[in-house]
Amino acid sequence: MIAFTLKRLAGLVVTLFVASFVVYDSIYLSPGSPETLLFGARQPTPEVRAAVRAHLGLDQSFLTRYGHWLSDILSGNFGTSLISQQPVAERISGPLTITLALVAYAALLIIIVGVGLGLVSALSPGGVDLALTGVVSMATAIPAFVASSLTISVFSVGLGWFPAYGLQPSFSGWFSSLTLPAVSLAVIACGLVARVTRATAREQVLSEHFQTAVSRGISRPRAIRSHVLRNSAGPVVVITGVQIASLFSGAVVVEQAFGLGGLGQLLISSVQQKDFTVVQAISLIIVVAFVVLNLLADLIAAAIDPRVRKGVAA
Repeated sequence: MIAFTLKRLAGLVVTLFVASFVVYDSIYLSPGSPETLLFGARQPTPEVRAAVRAHLGLDQSFLTRYGHWLSDILSGNFGTSLISQQPVAERISGPLTITLALVAYAALLIIIVGVGLGLVSALSPGGVDLALTGVVSMATAIPAFVASSLTISVFSVGLGWFPAYGLQPSFSGWFSSLTLPAVSLAVIACGLVARVTRATAREQVLSEHFQTAVSRGISRPRAIRSHVLRNSAGPVVVITGVQIASLFSGAVVVEQAFGLGGLGQLLISSVQQKDFTVVQAISLIIVVAFVVLNLLADLIAAAIDPRVRKGVAA
């Protein structure tokens, strides 16, 4: 397990380094430049432009600028917003809290609903399995923006159960305001997790070792816990981790639809305003969250199923 973890950590470091380079490079390859944004419609003299570029470090080579930026990021300094002149860490702290709450809520739905539906479908062949398979197939065909529109129309406008826009104060207000966005964000992931859970659990139920255990007098619930759940856990944990990690990118659409003011909404407004430092910070946070959550899923799967570790070691 130690060797497996070290290999995964080494891969994590390399991936994050490459991702940081791509994030930094792609921002500065986009049309426009930071000093042009600061000047707006005014036309500065060449001396003023050169002084501003020197102040921003744009007169240095690309690799030098990247090295300074990466060093600042590692020390917790994300720079200063070109629009608000706030430290980027302060600018994104509030939206980051909202996005983390939304992702955590959606992740809980994925684990409970996605895994739950998959297990029920696998263990209940016949009409129940057929009905749940149809529901799961419909769920995987509903994009987040469509789910957002449907939930707002039905549960906000039609029934009035949840707010349609914005974030209400207090814990209960947050819970109510984030329910529809979390459902919209998690619907596809729930369907995919349910499919994988059903397939892996059904394979274990039909396996020879499960049938032998039941024929030897072991109760079905005990055989399910000992054989089906344990042997199915590895693939389910991996796909669940991937889907939860992808929520950070999917949150961009959902937050915009519900006006939550999270990282996704801030990212869109920062791109429109060409606030380079904020865009870089948010992009890097999304990449780091995706990579780290995938690593955690791999480590949990390896701890549950030794075959995962052996496969990597081989």
